[in-house]
Amino acid sequence: MNGLLPPGAEAVAWTYLFFAAALEIVMGVSLKLNAGWTRLGPSIVAVMAGLGSIYLLALALRSLPIGMAYAIWTGIGTIGLVVVGTLVFQEEMNWPRACFLGLALSGIIGLRFYEAAA
Repeated sequence: MNGLLPPGAEAVAWTYLFFAAALEIVMGVSLKLNAGWTRLGPSIVAVMAGLGSIYLLALALRSLPIGMAYAIWTGIGTIGLVVVGTLVFQEEMNWPRACFLGLALSGIIGLRFYEAAA
């Protein structure tokens, strides 16, 4: 990224970003399970996962560009929740949806590798 970062800072930032996205997926699943905030356990998990996700994103943003990091964070969360919705909640998966998910994934990968080359 830039020569002012301490060694390993960018790798740590990418780790924070990955775990932030994973918590985003946990939050989404918990929101599905909390039945409109009427179930205490999933509601607590949703709030804690959301706060943890934002905290880790903020740590990642110390070293990563905001536009790229935010796009990857939301993209991983989106793709992860569609996969969980399909596999766990038996939500519909069809060819158009799969193709658009592939486009989203290619965008995330493109942003990641473009950032590494910049």
